[in-house]
Amino acid sequence: MIPSGSSPFDGSSSITTAGSPSRAAAVPIGLIPAMRLEEGIQAQLLLTPSERGRPDASIAAASSSSWAERWRTVLWLEVRLLISAGAILALWLPVASIELVLSAAGRPPGGLAEGLDPHWWNVLLAPLPIIPLLVLVVLGGRLSTAAARWLLGPSPTDRLTVLEGLTEELLERNRMARELHDSIGHALTVAVVQAGAARTANDPAFTERALAAIEETGRDALEDLERVLRVLRESGTPVSRRPTLAEAERLLDSARSSGAKVDARVSGDLGLVPAPVSREGYRILQESLTNVLRHAGPVSVRVTITVDDGRLELEVANPLSGAAGLPGSGSGLRGIRERAALLGGKARTESREDEWRVSVSLPLDGIRWSDAVHRSSGR
Repeated sequence: MIPSGSSPFDGSSSITTAGSPSRAAAVPIGLIPAMRLEEGIQAQLLLTPSERGRPDASIAAASSSSWAERWRTVLWLEVRLLISAGAILALWLPVASIELVLSAAGRPPGGLAEGLDPHWWNVLLAPLPIIPLLVLVVLGGRLSTAAARWLLGPSPTDRLTVLEGLTEELLERNRMARELHDSIGHALTVAVVQAGAARTANDPAFTERALAAIEETGRDALEDLERVLRVLRESGTPVSRRPTLAEAERLLDSARSSGAKVDARVSGDLGLVPAPVSREGYRILQESLTNVLRHAGPVSVRVTITVDDGRLELEVANPLSGAAGLPGSGSGLRGIRERAALLGGKARTESREDEWRVSVSLPLDGIRWSDAVHRSSGR
């Protein structure tokens, strides 16, 4: 109980006196880099629990990386002290409610209710101090949240880093979708062509070779499918190595075993081709051969791979065989163009001199953004 004649704010001087050293101590403490991490975690748990663990959280949980962030942490600690002082003063409000209830039993009220005569109807006034207390709690929470987001929020550099990460993740998922299309589409096309040829050949030896080709192509497609699904299931899981143009002979053999007559010419050193360009070149060649088998069947195919003057030139040409020989437009050709554009190159598909041609030109030194995407994915 508050003694008669005393004021509820008699202790304000002691609070101010005690708060001055505390505010002074906030400066050296807030300059410690790890202090920002601790305060950020506490603020996330208490003020924005729904954002906990999200990359785009409005309150960062990271150590200070600059002097600006350290001084913002100091200012946040000062704000916390002021809010704590206000919370201590607000404790007089429920005390006043208790005094009003006790005065209804004939006890003289004290504190904020001092001066009222003891009377039974004082109990009806007991809820009134609780109303401003609830208002102060709500306002204090919103003020604390706004201050934490302003002083402990991510810096513009952090926001840019998060945005780049989300963009790279989206690009990576689109790339995996294209890879699944190319790999599974190639496997199914080879299987259909081989099965049809084996059925009409009536040659046990050819049938055995066709089944072996179907088995090998299907196994490769299953490996690609498992690799992509593993990435989708577990974020951050290392991905197994992807094929490059150094293994292009495997694609050519698969096309030959499907009945196509492949004439391949390689000019230049494929070892000079950067890994991202070589991987995308492999997928482009795979999709091009798949289109040949799907739309033209087992026909003659001319494949030219040239590494010269800082560029990778890839061309796949096959004779047109009626309306079925024109692939037109589809997700496969669109994927070829997207792969080339992502690496800063160009892709051209056209009908020329009774031939269908896919021509791709990729720079060997214009892969900064794409290479960053592949490195971030662990490849």
